[in-house]
Amino acid sequence: MSEVAAVVVEGIDGVRALPIGEELGRSELYEVTQQAVDRFAEATGDHQWIHVDPVRAKDGPFGGTIAHGYLTLSLIPRLLPEIVEFTGFGMVVNYGCEKVRFPSPVPVGSKVRASAVLDAVTDVPGGVQLAIRMTITVDGAAKPACVATILVRHLV
Repeated sequence: MSEVAAVVVEGIDGVRALPIGEELGRSELYEVTQQAVDRFAEATGDHQWIHVDPVRAKDGPFGGTIAHGYLTLSLIPRLLPEIVEFTGFGMVVNYGCEKVRFPSPVPVGSKVRASAVLDAVTDVPGGVQLAIRMTITVDGAAKPACVATILVRHLV
């Protein structure tokens, strides 16, 4: 059973009623496994040893393998629906990112959690565009692993 309940937001009026600059919530913890890292390496062709060679990485700068930065970023579509659920739209389009940073690594085997802050809502033809600042943190770490402002268009 889920520890967190997503905030349900209905339609454009619901989006406009959301607080700008305040945290919308946090996801559950998600474990980053070596299998997930290896599959991401296969999908992207990024087979750097710090990601896919646990034996070599043990003596490397992070003491073990770490997730790709873009793997960490790619967890957003998985974790965001645990924070907020948008209903009443015909289509949702990922429009891009304004800014993405990876301040600290995600060691394989660690658990991460996402939080979301709505930075802006802008009218676009057929709907609204949301700028959502996503922060992914490693459980117990002092610095975030990923901070990204994503742009998502919700169209009616």
